[in-house]
Amino acid sequence: MALLEIGAEAPPIIADDQYGKPVTLDEYRGKKVVLYFYPKDDTPGCTKEACAFRDNLPKFQKTGVEVLGVSIDSKVKHSKFAEKYDLPFRLVADEEKRVVEDYGVWGKKKFMGKEYMGTNRVTYLIDEQGMIEKVWPKVTPAVHAEEILDYLGQQT
Repeated sequence: MALLEIGAEAPPIIADDQYGKPVTLDEYRGKKVVLYFYPKDDTPGCTKEACAFRDNLPKFQKTGVEVLGVSIDSKVKHSKFAEKYDLPFRLVADEEKRVVEDYGVWGKKKFMGKEYMGTNRVTYLIDEQGMIEKVWPKVTPAVHAEEILDYLGQQT
């Protein structure tokens, strides 16, 4: 897993959201984007992280920052997850694993002594010109949204 570096151009995103609508980074030019990668819909850590972004979304919006979640789950799973937890932001369905691979978050993981391939919990902040501004390579789900907001507060 080789993460993108600060200052690199953010790779394009070509995938659909939970509503089946195409998502591209171009539509967010001129705004900062929090692009957070998570392993799986409706699991404890991923739910905590998504709900923390949901609860803090007004603060992100106040600073003009968009939030996009990305996992390899299907549009249907994303839709159910978003509906169940009232998630008001887009979830990118990367079923073909293009986005997770382009952003270097697809890699070996360990759980209960077993290795497997999966999505690592990583977040990128993409600036208004589509460049990587900040990378969080290790994320604590329950407090991550606030960690990003702290960083954004230091930028103003």
